[in-house]
Amino acid sequence: MHTDFDRCVRAVRSKDARFDGWFFTAVLTTRIYCRPSCPVVPPKVENMTFYPSAAAAQQAGFRACKRCRPDASPGSPEWNERADLVARAMRLIGDGVVDREGVPGLAARLGYSTRQIERQLLAELGAGPQALARSQRAQTGRLLIETTELPMGDVAFAAGFSSIRTFNETVREVFALSPSELRARAARGRQPAPPGVLALRLPYRAPLCPDNLFGHLAATAVPGVEEWRDGAYRRTLRLPYGHGTVELRPRPGHIGCRLALTDQRDLTGAISRCRRLLDLDADPEAVDDLLRADERLAPLVDKAPGRRVPRTVDADEFAVRAVLGQQVSTAAARTLAARLVTAHGEPVEDPAGGLTRLFPSAEALAALDPAALAMPAGRRATVVAMIDALASGELALGVGSDWPAARAFLDATPGIGPWTTEIVAMRALGDPDAFVPTDLGVRRAAVELGLPATPAALTRHAAAWRPWRAYAVQYLWSADDHAINHLPAG
Repeated sequence: MHTDFDRCVRAVRSKDARFDGWFFTAVLTTRIYCRPSCPVVPPKVENMTFYPSAAAAQQAGFRACKRCRPDASPGSPEWNERADLVARAMRLIGDGVVDREGVPGLAARLGYSTRQIERQLLAELGAGPQALARSQRAQTGRLLIETTELPMGDVAFAAGFSSIRTFNETVREVFALSPSELRARAARGRQPAPPGVLALRLPYRAPLCPDNLFGHLAATAVPGVEEWRDGAYRRTLRLPYGHGTVELRPRPGHIGCRLALTDQRDLTGAISRCRRLLDLDADPEAVDDLLRADERLAPLVDKAPGRRVPRTVDADEFAVRAVLGQQVSTAAARTLAARLVTAHGEPVEDPAGGLTRLFPSAEALAALDPAALAMPAGRRATVVAMIDALASGELALGVGSDWPAARAFLDATPGIGPWTTEIVAMRALGDPDAFVPTDLGVRRAAVELGLPATPAALTRHAAAWRPWRAYAVQYLWSADDHAINHLPAG
């Protein structure tokens, strides 16, 4: 969008928050860059230039605005919508892969040369993987500076910087303030968090309907791994350097997030996974506008706009749970998953109580005795096949995975039908166009709304909903009075 100068100018003049994260406005006279919704008086048109990423603006010598904090705007929805090389690279960078493994590690995961990745990212985003990761490190550093009392040296290394000097130079360059000055500014009026807890705000593009998002997570929560308590969804997290717990609470204009991590270097990845879980980088206006064009779907959209697709913090975990849940009720699926957790999950400490274990890794589950799975032999074989494929790496479902290849593998696996493939694509891969025409709730809603009732006919009708069919499913499910559609009480 940043190449459409007139459209960007209109968005800046109207302070349209829907475009935050789509592009960034740089002011040539002040050398400051902002989000489109910045509350200050818009600059003169001749002084504006636009960049596709915060990293590109920083690389061009612009500093982040202290009023609108553009580095903290919602991410571009493109990285959730697309499955090409650039989108896969951006998802992996967001998960901290460059910080942990460098650009060669990113290239190895994507199956391309470092030169190809550099070239494509520069062409589309105006910055290469190192610059994009540096921008992300700066944002992570700011979060740690402002929300913790960690010594600055610990902040630097937790944010992914190789030295304290580089950390200090980057913070000054990006924010025009030293780390100490940033902390002093943030301390005014800040509510202190308990020791070891990071209290953050996760922004999103309005509108957001929390009902199905949190309702689904609470209704399917696995005891010990997840819980709904006092108006918040809580769960354990398996992370690259350690583990943690997170509490996510819907608030007006943001999601309240409280993280407790065993290793602060996991902050970037933990935030990325929480945003992905709640689909916070979605563009709800674009989704709803297209779905509303179907007169039979429009009443559901108008009743509760801004529905998101509940996703996952761990794609492998979700795939195992999806296979366990084939042809059984939600309650039965929870029971089966809870048994695996009790037998194979790693214990964790939760100061607040309630969360006791991590969901077992595929490697840990590969050692289980299939006879211990209380289910028919056919489904047991499917579960074991799924676990073996994930543990061996034959099936990759992570943020940088190849969506078509993953779908093809699932389709070819005995015992995995179209429903499971599409549910895994929807919630583990994050495909916004995944569709489950055979789902009972979807078919029941279709009949009630006067849509085609058979899967084949409904699929043909749903072609008009592309590329947002996964969101259409959320609206169709909302026609049923199921627990997944309601924000839990208490």
